[in-house]
Amino acid sequence: MKERPLSPHLQVYRLPLTAWVSITHRATGVFLSLGMIVLVVFLLAVAQGPESYALVHSFLQSLVGRFFLWAWIYSLLFHLCHGFRHLIWDTGHGFERETLNRFAAYEIAASLVLLILVFSLALL
Repeated sequence: MKERPLSPHLQVYRLPLTAWVSITHRATGVFLSLGMIVLVVFLLAVAQGPESYALVHSFLQSLVGRFFLWAWIYSLLFHLCHGFRHLIWDTGHGFERETLNRFAAYEIAASLVLLILVFSLALL
């Protein structure tokens, strides 16, 4: 008997941009929650004194710590842009297929522009 795939459409199916944006929105929400735990640890370290603060500060100044902070900031900005998209949807607008794809692209572009803006301001 010849082995046949159960769902041949799954081999050629590509997720649309709106699906990727939706999945990313959920993932950034989880990452923002993890970042809040790091923020609480940082605040507890500040309250405990200079030794604890120095330990957390040295981690946040490391390459891994800086990457985490910038990823957290981008997650916040992406989540914010997607939130604006949901506000537009709450008015009953933007549900046409062309509009959905265009707004998804705008959302990604806006979050990247905001990240570049924040990064530029951080360098000053």
